Amino acid sequence: VQLQASGGGLVQAGGSLRLSCKASGRSNNIYTMGWFRQPPGKEREFVAARTWSGGNTAYADSVKGRFTISKDIAKNTLYLQMNSLKPEDTAVYYCAASRPFDSNTPRYPTSYAYWGQGTQVTVSS
Repeated sequence: VQLQASGGGLVQAGGSLRLSCKASGRSNNIYTMGWFRQPPGKEREFVAARTWSGGNTAYADSVKGRFTISKDIAKNTLYLQMNSLKPEDTAVYYCAASRPFDSNTPRYPTSYAYWGQGTQVTVSS
C-alpha cells in the first residue's frame, strides 16, 4: 500500500484546510486509516482515525469538534477537514494505514504499517 498525502499549506488562525490521503496498491488490505502530526521539536502525535470499511472514528481531545475525518472508498482517499485552526496545529501531518492483523490501537503510531510522506500545515497567528 502506498499513501500520498496532500493539501497542506499556510493559513491564518481561524481558517480551514482539507488534507487528502490517496491510497494505492493493495488498498483492500487496509483496516484503519489515521492522521498523525509532528509539531516542530516534538514527537509524532495522534490526530484522528477511522476504520476503512466501517464507521468507527476516534479523535484527539485537542482537535475534537474542529477536525473531521472522512473517507471516499470509491476514490481510495481519506480526508481530514480542519476548521478553526490554531497556531498550535502547526505541524507536519502524516496519514497512515493499518492491516487487519495489526494491533487495534489506532491512537498509537506502532499500530500502522504504512505511512505517507507528510504534508506541512502552518497556522499563523
